[in-house]
Formats: sequence, structure tokens, C-alpha cells
Amino acid sequence: MSKVKDINPTGFDNEKYLREQTAAILERVDRFNDKLYLEFGGKILYDYHASRVLPGFDPNVKMRLLQLLKDKTDVILCIHAGDIERNKVRADFGITYDADALKTIDDFREWGIDIAAVVITRYQNQSTAKAFKNKLELRGVKVYLHYPTKGYPTDIDLIVSDQGYGANEYIKTTNPIVIVTGPGPGSGKLATCLCNLYHEYKKGVKAGYAKFETFPIWDLPIDHKVNVAYEAATVDLKDEVLIDEHHLRAYGVKVVNYNRDIEAFHLLKRIFEKITGGESMYQSPTDMGVNRASSGIINDGIITEASHQEIIRRYFRCAVEYVMGIVDKETLNWSVKVMEKVGAVVEDRRVVLPAREAARKAEMNGKGNAGIYCGASIELRDGTIITGKNSPLLQASSSLILNAAKHLAGLPDNMYLLPKNLIDSVTYLKKDILNGKMVSLDVEETLILLGVSALSNPAAQMALENLQWMNGCEVHLTHMPAPGDEAGLRKLRVNVTCDPEFSSKSLYISG
Repeated sequence: MSKVKDINPTGFDNEKYLREQTAAILERVDRFNDKLYLEFGGKILYDYHASRVLPGFDPNVKMRLLQLLKDKTDVILCIHAGDIERNKVRADFGITYDADALKTIDDFREWGIDIAAVVITRYQNQSTAKAFKNKLELRGVKVYLHYPTKGYPTDIDLIVSDQGYGANEYIKTTNPIVIVTGPGPGSGKLATCLCNLYHEYKKGVKAGYAKFETFPIWDLPIDHKVNVAYEAATVDLKDEVLIDEHHLRAYGVKVVNYNRDIEAFHLLKRIFEKITGGESMYQSPTDMGVNRASSGIINDGIITEASHQEIIRRYFRCAVEYVMGIVDKETLNWSVKVMEKVGAVVEDRRVVLPAREAARKAEMNGKGNAGIYCGASIELRDGTIITGKNSPLLQASSSLILNAAKHLAGLPDNMYLLPKNLIDSVTYLKKDILNGKMVSLDVEETLILLGVSALSNPAAQMALENLQWMNGCEVHLTHMPAPGDEAGLRKLRVNVTCDPEFSSKSLYISG
């Protein structure tokens, strides 16, 4: 077992948050006696953004909340047909949104909660969406198709009519709380809520609506770094945290919300009025929310520093996505503006300079791979920095993981954990049998070889057992990771950033 002391600070109290958040939701349920449609923004499970900016936050605390309410709750999962068609990828898991929907259903079942229905939103006969629907139905999952709303966003009379919201099939539920969730922004959660609200009121059921999003945190200052970190995470959407002017006019109280909700509220208020046949349920977009995240904050300094680091991590991700052609120059410039807003520079991230220094040393020693010299570094839980660099045998990330594992296990740095005959066998397979160009071992391959080596090597077994202590540690690479590096590092649950540099001169890498 590792002797390394864990000095990661905690700035968030999950139990206090869970108590206050549950009470806030139940209070909102009581306001609407018949039924409450609760739109869940963000991630219900594996909310790693929240756990990074709110150290101590349980990434599954919202699922714990749902378990407390599960006897009163039905869950509807939304997925945008366009996201299925585009094979949109969820960055934290590296899987497409349709695969994420399947994973979500499985994950909910493991927590003892069934998904009542899946809604494919803005469906326009896309062949991929049809195939996804068939796949779900063959596995016994109820699927509804919702089409683009006629008249949206200008013709309120058409939107709130049998040709608008009424054209979509009513989603049957039985419990007083209906959780509506979905992967990523734009999944159609709000439209799904409004469609069912329209049907409920036609049947004489006075249902209500509320929104549960962790960020931005409405009762923190507009320039608090946790709210700026939200902007950094949504640069592709150009989200800005602003003063909710609707709330200020209605109540004389300054609170914050993001621009899209503020801009859309006037339209949403009119839609509520049309559906209910009377006054709107709410006077501001902040009114709609039930978020009590601020109640769990117990150390603002820790939260502020963690958010500062997340802003830098998000900048690195955006820079990489720009050189890969995923985002445009305007989005990158937006990310730079967010950095400037808090005075952040990349060197504020402790692992950046050591990784670059490792790459420089590799170049000085001439120990690279095909003329590319890569460096990597990790900050362990006690603050120790460990580095690695690439070689003809190992990718920089692989070298880093082995070096860190040896340090954690108290093993000499010059000890070899992987037998040469195993490495030679794998490189022979990759190069001569599979005709691969990337012969050096990536992280996934290295971890497998470490596991094999542990069968006969006690030192390798010690290193293997200490891999768990890398969970949540910070890592920086001087070059973008190969797919096997990226997958391996994700499984180790480290927080990875990298410079926007390619790790090979080749335009296409076959593996």
C-alpha cells in the first residue's frame, strides 16, 4: 500500500448539500399538487466537472438524491436525433451520445432505477435514429418520437396547439415527479417537458415544471471563478453568466443565470401562460431552478483555486480541439477571453512546465521516437511531481505511469517492471505481424503488460496495486495522446491536459 500522504483539500460537504437539495425539490413538488416535471441539466452520474471545481463533491451525489426520491419518481431520457446522426462524442467517456444513452440506462438500473421511456427529439426520419429506436425496442425499452415543434419560436398560438406540442405523443408516467434528462445540451429536455405539460393541462392535470442544474450557481457572484469555470466548459455554446434582469425587476435581488436561459425566458413565460391559460408559473429563469449547490460549499478558497485550475484545463482542451478541426478560431478566442477574465496563464498548472522540461531533456539526449520528443508529468496526491519522456519502446505517457507507480510503491527509479521479452513480443506483433507504425507501447498496452508481469514479479505487483492512487491526479502531456494513451489515462481517472501538438509527423496513424 502507498505511503504517500493525500493532501487533496475538501471544499464541499455532500451530506449538507444532499439534505438541502432534497428539501428544495420536495418543496417544489408540494407547490404543484398533481405532478412536477423536473428537467435535470448537466450530468446525473459521473459529474466530474462538478467534482473538479467543487473538491469533495461526489460525482454521483445526484443519483443518491434520486434514490431517496425513487418511489415518487419516473425518469425520461431524451436524445436529439441530430446528435445520433452526427455521431457526437461525449468527451469525458470518449463514446457517442447514443452509446451514452445505452450506458445511462444500464447505470440507472445498477442504482435500482428504471428509465420509463426514451424520447428521440427533433426526429426527421434519420436512418440512424430509426436504427437506434429499433435497438432500444428490441431490448424492451419504450421509445417515443418527438418532431420539431411547428411555429417555434415565434408563433405562440401554433406552438401551444394540437399542431405544435400536441402533435407529439403524450409520454405516460405514473409518479408525481418526472425527471427529464439527456446527454449534453440541446437534447430536447425542455421541449419534452413542455409537450407533456400541454397534454396534462388538456386533461385537467395542473402539472408544474422546474429545472435542476448545478451550474452556474445562481447565488454566487457573477465573477466567482466557479461560475467562470462554467463559461470555460461551454465555450462551444458561447455561454455567459449574467445578472438575471428578470429576477432583479421582479424581486429587487441580484442573482445570476446564463445568457441562453435569460434570453429565452420571455418566450418561455408566454408559453407557460398559454399552456396554463393564466399566469406564468415563474417570474424569472432563476425562479425555475431548485439548485442548492452553494449550501455544500464549506471552503470558498479551495473552490476558487479548483475552479481556476479547471479554467486552464478547459483552455487546453479547446486548443487541442481547434488544431484537430473540431472547433473554430472564434471558439478558441472565446476560451482565451475566459482565461484572461481571471488572469490565468497555463503555467499556473503545476504539471505544465515539468512536462515541457522532460521533453527538452529527451531532445537533448536524442531519446525520442521518429524525431518527436514528448514529455509528460503527473502531480501526485501529496504534491510530488513525477515526469516521463518517450523512447523507441515507450510513449511518454507510458513512461510516466510506470515511473509514478514505482514512486508510489517505493521502488527504485532504475528498476525495470516489464520484462524485455514481453516488450519485444508485443512490438514484433505490432510492427511485423499487424504492420503498425506506432511500435512504442501506449498506456493501455503498458498496463496490460504490467498486469501480466505481476504474475511472476512481486515488484510489478506492488506497482500495479498502487495505480489506484493516481485517481484524480493532474497530468500534462507535451503532445496530444494516441488513442491507446487516451483510453488508458481515462481508465486511470487522471485529469489530463496536453499541448496542442501532434505526437507524430504522420497524418494518419494506423496503430
